[in-house]
Amino acid sequence: MVGIILATHGEFAEGILQSGTMIFGEQENVKAVTLHPSDGPDSLKERMLAAIATFENQDEVLFLVDLWGGTPFNQANNLCGQHSNWAIVAGLNLPMLIEAYSARLSCESAKEIAASILSAAQEGIRATVESASSTPTTNQTSNTIPEGTVLGDGKMKIVLARVDSRLLHGQVATAWTKSTNPNRIIVVSDSVAKDDLRKKLIEEAAPPGVKANVVPIKKIIEVSRDPRFGNTKALLLFENPQDVLRTIEGGVDINVVNVGSMAHSVGKVMVNKVLSMNSDDVDTFEKLKAKNVKFDVRKVPNDSTSNMDELLKKAKEDLAEQKN
Repeated sequence: MVGIILATHGEFAEGILQSGTMIFGEQENVKAVTLHPSDGPDSLKERMLAAIATFENQDEVLFLVDLWGGTPFNQANNLCGQHSNWAIVAGLNLPMLIEAYSARLSCESAKEIAASILSAAQEGIRATVESASSTPTTNQTSNTIPEGTVLGDGKMKIVLARVDSRLLHGQVATAWTKSTNPNRIIVVSDSVAKDDLRKKLIEEAAPPGVKANVVPIKKIIEVSRDPRFGNTKALLLFENPQDVLRTIEGGVDINVVNVGSMAHSVGKVMVNKVLSMNSDDVDTFEKLKAKNVKFDVRKVPNDSTSNMDELLKKAKEDLAEQKN
């Protein structure tokens, strides 16, 4: 895997690394290197080399820096002069970083990733004040598929329905996308659909070749009945089992639910390392079970499947003990 160095003036590198982790999950072979006011160019270069020394593959390294011509760029450029496979992209922003994380799932060279992330970085720069050139034209909007059109067999295919409180992150974007091969990832959540920032970040976190959307429950029910989505292979992501139940009750055909991660909070008990439940969660899973929904309890495809009945039993026992 291509290693990534984030090199900036001040603490920007550390901050954007943390932001990228929140959206895409923990990433291996990524290091932040900061230029402090008291630093000289040589000390920055030494820290870059020390960071690269921790990478599994030191033949392919991508530098994402803040300013073209600044000290981080200059030191990275000096190093790239000694390594023909290394590459630099300046103008670091969060869309660029997310696209780089996605691109290195399919690209094996730093230069390939560098070329592929430029458009995402540029598209991430927008303003609420639109210029004339940003106004949609008739040609841009004429590709809408007319209502009533039937594509494929007219029925959306759900390749995976997953409960994951983190929604779209590294494990979903990598392992599950490769395992299920969707052409669209759909986050189904009333609350996230109202949050423009979270929506934008999720859309930008989609792996190459896969579109990501955020829709409320009412919309996914409508989409499931729309014949224009007959060629769609959808990976559905839910924050909680309650949203899954509402979706199924609305008529969406979900027979198997992958239960991946449910974050701990007040009133919940840990039933394994990644799943926490409260009494409402337990009741909801019981209702899903009564509808003949099967459960695939595992974090990633290579994990062994846990027994949901045993987990629900443990949750009930621990919740009862919590009350006493």
